[in-house]
Amino acid sequence: MMRFLTLGAVSAAALLLTGCASVGMDEVLKEANASTSQFTDGGLELGRTDQQRAAREALTDDLLSRPLSQGDAVRVALANSPAVQALLAQSWADLAAADQSGRLPNPIFKFEHLRLGDELELGRLLSFGLVDLILLPQRMALSRSQVGQVKVQLASTVVDQVTQVRLAWVRAVAAQQSLQYAVQVNDAAQASAELARRMQQVGNFSKLQRARQQVFYADATTQLASAQHVTAAAREDLVRMLGLDDAQAAKLTLPARLPDLPRAPREASEVAGAANDQRLDVQLARAQLDVAGKSQGLNLLPTFIDIEAGARHDTLFANGGRANRNGYELDIRLPLFDWGTAQRDAMNAKALAAVHRYDATVRGAASQLREGYSAYRTAYDIARHYRDEIVPLRQTMAEENMLRYNGMLIGVFELLAETRDQITSVMAAINAQQQFWLADAALAASVIGKPTSH
Repeated sequence: MMRFLTLGAVSAAALLLTGCASVGMDEVLKEANASTSQFTDGGLELGRTDQQRAAREALTDDLLSRPLSQGDAVRVALANSPAVQALLAQSWADLAAADQSGRLPNPIFKFEHLRLGDELELGRLLSFGLVDLILLPQRMALSRSQVGQVKVQLASTVVDQVTQVRLAWVRAVAAQQSLQYAVQVNDAAQASAELARRMQQVGNFSKLQRARQQVFYADATTQLASAQHVTAAAREDLVRMLGLDDAQAAKLTLPARLPDLPRAPREASEVAGAANDQRLDVQLARAQLDVAGKSQGLNLLPTFIDIEAGARHDTLFANGGRANRNGYELDIRLPLFDWGTAQRDAMNAKALAAVHRYDATVRGAASQLREGYSAYRTAYDIARHYRDEIVPLRQTMAEENMLRYNGMLIGVFELLAETRDQITSVMAAINAQQQFWLADAALAASVIGKPTSH
């Protein structure tokens, strides 16, 4: 009986030891907010109570009551988006699964009641996996590595989600801004076409001259329709990223224009210094390598043998007397048909793949940063060129042509054509500014180690 109780005490102590390694989701979210503070600003939270959900709804309503900036769009997404809450809940599940992997399977208690004539036998058996107990330290180490992997994966997913919100916001504002100028182009083309029609009616314009003005108007109408759809599509994409319902989407208003370009671009040396071990992609590859290595060590022994150990305590009632029997049982899986070679090959392959994946990630980190910075700097230079050179020159040309028109040196059609060209240049400048802010968001994600394409 003492052996039976001792075995139970050992199993209970082992289970208690594994339970002490649990990591709470609140702690993981706190770490994620700290490591991605420039993306979340501490706003990452998993809503599990009615009070939390009410607070998130109040924050969303407040932010939607005014034109939504890019930073506020991120706050709305973190507070309101069901997709963000779903990925946090999935991370919680992954964390629980990682914790569970470090715990021993529960022991099995078996009770037998056997009667033969006047004889009664009561059998009790408490059994557990001996190999599981031997490998408990390795299981706990593997569990800690898996928890670390979940943390890094959560941070990486959050950075990607926030980056997508930033990109969607830039596209929505730029599309809305471009639509305003597309309307102006269409209005100018419509005025030109109407004037040409009237001049043809009084015999001052040929059919060819009117057709030229009419085709300008037809093209402008097509471009306006396309711009309207692009604006609607970009807005709806942002609505989905923010997780807005129909009532919230109706409240959504955006700024009239994109932010101005920064006075100076980021320095290449500042970006190059981010290619280090603190990048999320490098951390994740290292965590995967660690998990693969520890999994290999943990699963190696079970591929050869598995042992189930148990302690017995039986009581026999016969002839008015009572007798006790104590003993133990061992259930051993014999490797007769499967020697575990395929399982060991699979573990070796996974470990080798993790090694090369980590090496590839480390080698590619600096290259990705250089590519991202090149896109960022090129977009900045082009946008600044439009702002400082092309748009001012177009404005000067428009002013000079207005003077020439007032002096009766050019006609109204030349003036309208110049107006259309000026507006087209402004729309190109808006597109260049959009490309810069898209590249800026992509570079910020690349610096922290979550490269993305825009």
